Amino acid sequence: MKPMRIFLLLAALIFTVAALRQGTTSAAAASAPPPQQSQQQSQLPPTIASTVDREISTIEKQIVEAAEAMPEDKFNFSPESLNIPGGDYKGVRAFALQVKHVAASNYALWSPLTGDKFPANFMGGNGPEDLKTKADILKFLRDSFALGHKAAATLTAQNMLQTAEHSKSLRLHLATFAVAHAFDHYGQMVEYLRMNGIVPPASRAKSD
Repeated sequence: MKPMRIFLLLAALIFTVAALRQGTTSAAAASAPPPQQSQQQSQLPPTIASTVDREISTIEKQIVEAAEAMPEDKFNFSPESLNIPGGDYKGVRAFALQVKHVAASNYALWSPLTGDKFPANFMGGNGPEDLKTKADILKFLRDSFALGHKAAATLTAQNMLQTAEHSKSLRLHLATFAVAHAFDHYGQMVEYLRMNGIVPPASRAKSD
């Protein structure tokens, strides 16, 4: 009789565990999105627009963080002021002008894709002369990259090799050249930061 009682207790325990496991699985399945929907969300195919937009986001992060890292009282720094022996920095753009130049160039290159009017006071490559403070220049920079995301969204496989309106360049060239141009000036901004003892944010050790 005793072995039969043990057998019945084990059977009841196994049944209880199985029922609990099935209930947990059912609850998890009920709360999870349908497999097809989840797969579609995580595996959206890349497009011309999304690929270019990702490149814009990459350089935007580095340029903006570098600009933010330069203190207000150093924002007009130029290596010309260091009088480095053998260096030829006469007439080079100050840090603030580097930032403004990137922003103004972004507008010049991306506005033909979006149809936005290119402001007359952005001509000359250095943007509006009345932008003097760090805060104003940073806003100008961020606004220019917002235009870049808008420009990227206009690109399709059908129109990317078409000539942009009011331009002699292909739409894809304008979109990607703006990224390449910004990377060029990012390198110069990095040197300006290091000349002032500032490690660029992208080069700082990541905390654990």
